Amino acid sequence: MLRNKARSRKGKFIITRFFYPHMRSFTAIIRKGERQMVALCPELDVVSQGSTVEAALQNLKEAVELYIEEMGIPEGVSSGGDTIVVNFEVKHHGKTAQIVR
Repeated sequence: MLRNKARSRKGKFIITRFFYPHMRSFTAIIRKGERQMVALCPELDVVSQGSTVEAALQNLKEAVELYIEEMGIPEGVSSGGDTIVVNFEVKHHGKTAQIVR
């Protein structure tokens, strides 16, 4: 297995691209949740978690394999090779959303 890693400037998330020779590659976005690391595969919208980055990634791989085994790869889903993930900031003015009924 081959892996490429990148860490955001503020260290808030980790992007890992994982692939095996002769297999599809996908992107994993891993960030710290309230109690565990949360891993997302954006190409398939599959999420998993683990107590460490490595555990979250391993659990995500298993979840992606199970997803593909059961559902297949949806039409139009490209491999993670063309995915760009960036961290950006926006101004927050302290307003919260309200439900209007």
